[in-house]
Amino acid sequence: MHWHAYRWIGAGADRADEAERRPSSSDFLSSVLPPMRTGDWLAKPASRIAATIHEAEQAVDWMAGEYAKVREVLLLPEGVPLEDRLETALDLLPRGVDVQWGEWLQGGRFATIGVICRPNRHVAHPCPARSGRTPR
Repeated sequence: MHWHAYRWIGAGADRADEAERRPSSSDFLSSVLPPMRTGDWLAKPASRIAATIHEAEQAVDWMAGEYAKVREVLLLPEGVPLEDRLETALDLLPRGVDVQWGEWLQGGRFATIGVICRPNRHVAHPCPARSGRTPR
């Protein structure tokens, strides 16, 4: 098993374009928006992968680093303590469960930080790093 890490920060209102966030959309591959289902990150072009990780501890470290980049601009005070998030991620990832965090940021922005399992138990997408998939 390995994991692909993904991040997206953008206008939160853009997430309402659900059609573009589904693999059935002709705009899905070229869209910068995060997918509706976590496993569908794997259907995005390999260029969207922020990191490929082979150890759960490294995946959790990556998530912590990405969270640190947005922590100061969270719209609301931290609801779930980072330590709890990291502990849960470290438990779930080795068991093949995707972990994705979404947080509202100041100024109407939204951040998505995700680590997606490969192989994936919910979707049958091939590994994007091995498929050579490019946007349409």
